[in-house]
Amino acid sequence: MGRPFAWTAGKTLFKWFSGALGWSEDEVRDRIYFAAVCRCFPGKLPKGGDRVPSPLEIDACAPWMEREFKLLRTELVIPVGKLAISRFLEPAPLQDVVGRSFRVRVAGREADCIPLPHPSGASPWHRMEPGKTLLSRGLALIAAHPAARSLTRAAPFAV
Repeated sequence: MGRPFAWTAGKTLFKWFSGALGWSEDEVRDRIYFAAVCRCFPGKLPKGGDRVPSPLEIDACAPWMEREFKLLRTELVIPVGKLAISRFLEPAPLQDVVGRSFRVRVAGREADCIPLPHPSGASPWHRMEPGKTLLSRGLALIAAHPAARSLTRAAPFAV
């Protein structure tokens, strides 16, 4: 469909935002800037599913994201899933990062980082404890963040 989170995982992600922020999918897409860790689709696995981009592929795309963050003057980053989270935080189990806010340095600026699990149906983490509670806590932090509360079309934040 040519846009991020267009299929099953997107339905779940937009349901989360709708519950926490009261925004429809169109409002979320209008108000939040989505940026992929790897800009080129890495391809499918031989046995189904998407291939995880290699560290080399991710590093090759990093300058694009850096420039986008610089242009947006990002105040809130919401990395979705372990791959995105690892771009901003040290590797850790989801239960140690989801439901918390971290200060990170992005494009030479300080920003808040509130990680979320990936909404994929392949992982049940967000549908069972402690994932359900931590996801709710993370979404509440996003809803309470000044970037979300005072959001206008001219000031998107990044996912």
